[in-house]
Amino acid sequence: MISEKKSRLLHDFNLKIIFAITLMAVMGVSSISPILPKVKDVFDVSKEEVGYLIVAFTLPGIFLAPFLGVMADRFGRKTIIVPSLFLFAIAGAACGFARSFELLVGLRFLQGIGGAAIGSLNVTLVGDLYSGENLSKAMGYNASVLSIGTASYPAIGGALAMLGWHFPFYFPILAIPVGILVILRLKNPEPRNDFPFWTYMKQASRYLGKRDVIGLFLISILTFIILYGAFLTYIPLLLDENYRAEAYQIGIILSFSSVITAITSSQLEKLNAYIRQKYLLIIAFGSYIISMISILFMPGIWYILISVFFFGLAQGINIPVVQSMLAGKAPIQIRAVFMSINGSVLRLGQTLGPLVMGWIYLAFSISVTFIAASFIAVIMILIVLLLIYK
Repeated sequence: MISEKKSRLLHDFNLKIIFAITLMAVMGVSSISPILPKVKDVFDVSKEEVGYLIVAFTLPGIFLAPFLGVMADRFGRKTIIVPSLFLFAIAGAACGFARSFELLVGLRFLQGIGGAAIGSLNVTLVGDLYSGENLSKAMGYNASVLSIGTASYPAIGGALAMLGWHFPFYFPILAIPVGILVILRLKNPEPRNDFPFWTYMKQASRYLGKRDVIGLFLISILTFIILYGAFLTYIPLLLDENYRAEAYQIGIILSFSSVITAITSSQLEKLNAYIRQKYLLIIAFGSYIISMISILFMPGIWYILISVFFFGLAQGINIPVVQSMLAGKAPIQIRAVFMSINGSVLRLGQTLGPLVMGWIYLAFSISVTFIAASFIAVIMILIVLLLIYK
């Protein structure tokens, strides 16, 4: 473990490399979310079909993330994360050259294969490098960086979309220099798994079967159903449908949420000092409810920033709290598969979000999708009360 002195945490170059990996992990969806209406028009597809661009990216991670986590535990973190970054970059940039919707979806699927391990091994590395108070702090900082990325990419993607729908797809090429940086400069402890594979699996199963861990996994699924279903897919469509919003306006509104998330995550240590994690999660899920319900009653496009504020607040509390709780529950020998299974359930939530909300939209209306998201947040509160805490 690195030094526990707080003053050194942000000066550790290893953490800065993890931040760079995190920025790649959130690039796959947030940079293209504002251009979904434009892509829909360019390829003449329906509102439901355009959601396949998100589904195709998230689907591979559902199945591959646990396998890649096992490989990272057995053969090392760098062995998995470097090729993943390179594939993410090449397939992602190739999307900008697609001239049919089918090819674009296929390339997004390949990019999703590359991205399957990135979003879980970054937090695995945080758990490997830090412990105690610094673990919570590092997770908070990493969540802030994640939010900076999700704040920046929609705004930049929306602005570049004014030059052409394909320009935002070129962003992932930045993952190549990040991969080179991981090879040359990342100094991380690698797990030593000298015991037999079945012993490893038995040990992992014992940790994964705990009730509170299952509860945290369920929260992760539901969080990303709300994020990728109601927020990233249907808020842009709501803004386009009800307010005729331009791509740059959609980008600004989505980015504001991430700014609030970044600020909240950076202050998580102070919140933890006064409020137990149980109540922090309940506050977060209550904020989701306020956000999803209030968006239906806003009189103008910029009033939606109020609803987006509460969503950003919820994300800033929820994600780093859940990640730090999970990372602290497994030793280094099984931490990658532990966090990768969480990554898999995140991908499941990301994949189900647009599909579930799309079905609700088709059966009822776009307003009902946000009401359904608020009910999901109520379920999350019940999970905290019934599974995570006695």
